[in-house]
Amino acid sequence: MSQTRSAQPPKYPFRAPEALVPPEEWADLRQTCPLAPVTFPSGDEAVLLTRYEDVRTALVDPRLTREGLARPDAARITAGDAEGIFSSPMAKTLNAEGHVRWRRMVGKWFTAKRMSALRPRMEEMTDRLVDTMIEQGAPADLVSHVAFPLPVYVICTMLGVPEGDRDLFKAWSDTFLNMTRYTREETDAAHREFAAYMSGLIAEKRAAPGDDLLSRLMDASDTEGEPMSEAGLAATGQALLLAGHETTAGFVATMTAHLLSDRSRWERLLEDRSLIRSAVEEVLRFDPNGSGFGMLRYAHEDVELADGTIPRGATVVCSMAAANRDERAWADADSMDLGRSPNPHLAFGAGPHSCLGQPLARTELQAVLSVLLRRLPGLEPAIDATKLRRQEGMLTTPLLEMPVTW
Repeated sequence: MSQTRSAQPPKYPFRAPEALVPPEEWADLRQTCPLAPVTFPSGDEAVLLTRYEDVRTALVDPRLTREGLARPDAARITAGDAEGIFSSPMAKTLNAEGHVRWRRMVGKWFTAKRMSALRPRMEEMTDRLVDTMIEQGAPADLVSHVAFPLPVYVICTMLGVPEGDRDLFKAWSDTFLNMTRYTREETDAAHREFAAYMSGLIAEKRAAPGDDLLSRLMDASDTEGEPMSEAGLAATGQALLLAGHETTAGFVATMTAHLLSDRSRWERLLEDRSLIRSAVEEVLRFDPNGSGFGMLRYAHEDVELADGTIPRGATVVCSMAAANRDERAWADADSMDLGRSPNPHLAFGAGPHSCLGQPLARTELQAVLSVLLRRLPGLEPAIDATKLRRQEGMLTTPLLEMPVTW
C-alpha cells in the first residue's frame, strides 16, 4: 500500500471548496498516493482508492466484499456505529436472501425497456411540477419543486406506496445516511419504524394486491421456485424506496446546476436535443459529489491492484467520483463534454453490486432534462454557482437548494 507523506492519515470525507468543484485532495492523491490511508469520523482507518483502474478493479473483485463490513475488524464510519452503517438490519436481511438470487428476482423489473415505457408518465409528472413552480413564480427552488418530488412520485407509484407518506421516507433516509447528526438509538429507532411501516404495507397488499412491484414480488420466485421471505420483501421495499429517491433527487439538482453554470452547455442542448442522453451520462461522470461517500469494501485477503496492494482486513473506500476525474482514463477529465462517447463512468458502481436501479435513474434524468429544455428554455440560476451549498455530514451530498429563474 502506498504511504502518505504525513504520520496522521487525512480525515475522510474531504471538504470541497465549492458545491460543484471536487476536493483538492483528489488530484494530489491520484498523483502521489492512489491507495491512501484515511481516517473516518469514528477514528478508524481505511484505504481510499482514487484512480479509475484501481476503483473499477476493486468493485468487481470477489475478494473485496460488502458483506465483510459486518466483521468486527471492519472500519466504522462513525464512533457510535457499532455495526456499521452498511451493515444495517435491512442490509443483513437482503444479504440473507442471497445477493445473486435477490438481484435476479428484483432486477427484471428495472430493465431499460421497462423504464423506457414509464418515461411518458415521468415527463407528464415533471410537466405538472413545472406548472406549479411557474404558478408560484420566480425565483423558485428546483430541489423542492422538481428534483425531490419527481423521484418520490415515480418510486412510490412503482412500489404501490402512498405518495402522502413521502415525508416519512425523507426523515428515515436522512437518519440512515447521516454520519454525525443522529445517535445510535435514533438510528436504530428509524430502522425499526421503517421496517414496521413496510411490513404493514406488505400485509395490506397481501390482503388486496395491486398492480405494483411489491404485489408482484409477493408472487415471484427464484429458479428453484422459492419465494422471497417476508423479511426480504420488507427490506426490498425499504432499499428501493431509499435508493429510488435519494440519489436521483440529488442528481436532478446537480445536473441542472452544472448545465446552467456554463451557459454554453445549456444553449448547446437547446440547439441539439439529441445530446440529452450523452449529456446525462457526462454529468454523472463529471459531478464531484454524485456518488457521495463512495462504496465500501472489506478485503478478505491481500488484493494486488495496479497501483499497490490492499492488505487483508482493510476496509476500502472506492471513490467513483474521484475515479471519474482520473486523467489516465479520460481525455480532458476536468472538462464537461456533452457529446462524450464512449463514457464508461463509475457513477453507478461496477460489477455484481452496481446500482440495480440505474436504468430508472437514467430515464428520470433524461425525462426531467427534456421537459426543462422544452418548458423553460430561458432557465437560469438565481444565485452564483459558488454560493450553492450541499448537505454536510451525509453519505450522500445533495444540494440543499437550487434557486432558478426563467
